[in-house]
Amino acid sequence: MPLISLRDVTKSYPPSSRGGAVVHAVQGLNLDIEAGDIYGIIGYSGAGKSTLVRLINALEDATSGSILVDGDEVTRMKESELRRLRLGIGMIFQQFNLFNSKTVAGNVAYPLEVAKTPRADIAPRVAELLDFVGLSDKARNYPEQLSGGQKQRVGIARALATSPRILLADEATSALDPETTHEVLELLKRVNTEFGVTIVVITHEMDVIQTLATKVAVMDGGRIVEQGDVFDVFSKPTEASSQRFVSTVVRGVPSDAELVALRQRHPGRIVTLSFRDGNTSQGAVFSDLAQAGVAFELIYGGINDIRGRVFGHLTLALTGYADAVDRALATIATKVDVTEAPSHE
Repeated sequence: MPLISLRDVTKSYPPSSRGGAVVHAVQGLNLDIEAGDIYGIIGYSGAGKSTLVRLINALEDATSGSILVDGDEVTRMKESELRRLRLGIGMIFQQFNLFNSKTVAGNVAYPLEVAKTPRADIAPRVAELLDFVGLSDKARNYPEQLSGGQKQRVGIARALATSPRILLADEATSALDPETTHEVLELLKRVNTEFGVTIVVITHEMDVIQTLATKVAVMDGGRIVEQGDVFDVFSKPTEASSQRFVSTVVRGVPSDAELVALRQRHPGRIVTLSFRDGNTSQGAVFSDLAQAGVAFELIYGGINDIRGRVFGHLTLALTGYADAVDRALATIATKVDVTEAPSHE
């Protein structure tokens, strides 16, 4: 059984006091998240991502549908039962949500105090978590004395205080610079591997999904339009929303405008070769071209690596006798997908 399972879940909001239509933030949503996953939920602003998170930890009530968390039907729980459920779900936020009046140690201790953890057990747990996130020397500091990355580390330590099975990260890196983002993502990987925590990552940043997640769901208009292993969605997205997101981190086939610029700089026939883990190597393709006496120049694209699996698109300008190029492309087409740009004539 999945650790988190949503079936035909809908969340609608009534019209505002000023009128307007009913807002369907989530519509007919189906999703399974297995224990141990790092599951990315991606979508543009207004896609329903944050509403989905609040449905999982029952901060929002579903309008209809079923939500199971660790086998328990969330939509039927009483408030006292929901409080116990939330102890097993940690949460980290874009703006950190730390108490400015509490020290770093006090912020991490807070969930333990709410859970009525024995006082003798709180200090050792706080020390353990601050050591894990690399902030042992900041225990007596206040949030205003910390950098953004340090604040998010405190947020992660606090979210882990009650030893949750699930961690929800809602745009947790959006307020951070690229270097700090990388550090926080590496820390979240450790949370997953060392503690076995299942992580649900809400983001609009495709590079976060590429770096961190094992699986991904793309949301658009309150619906999941595509989902699966990150490698599969990245290497061969089928839906327009997914293709737009993937294009932000993966250079694919050049657009018409880009082709015009490429033709001005590079003579010959322009082809794009699409590689996917397991079909063939770049070296084998380049060898086929060389053996056919075809000269080539890499003019666009790149190769991506997701957890040791590679894919990408390389656009080449080929020069040589026409029949030699034809023979080489026929051979290469048996190994990789080949897209030839139309002649500019």
